[in-house]
Amino acid sequence: MLSTKFPPDLMAEKFTRHGGAFDRGSADSYYGRPRRPHYFLHGTHQSPEILAVFGTPEYDAYMMGYDWNEQQGDKKSWE
Repeated sequence: MLSTKFPPDLMAEKFTRHGGAFDRGSADSYYGRPRRPHYFLHGTHQSPEILAVFGTPEYDAYMMGYDWNEQQGDKKSWE
């Protein structure tokens, strides 16, 4: 079950944007990549990549994005 730790408006504004931690977690899951909590201050690859530190909201948002996509079963088809 997904955490409800973040208010929806905070999730939408800070973490789900392109390059945000939730976005990066869901993308890593979609493409079958291992967990590697990270995010970008701007769009993906439009700023330096930042590794998310355990215990921070960014780390939690990354994990939530990864877990959310895993629950959806939405995976890239490589065929």
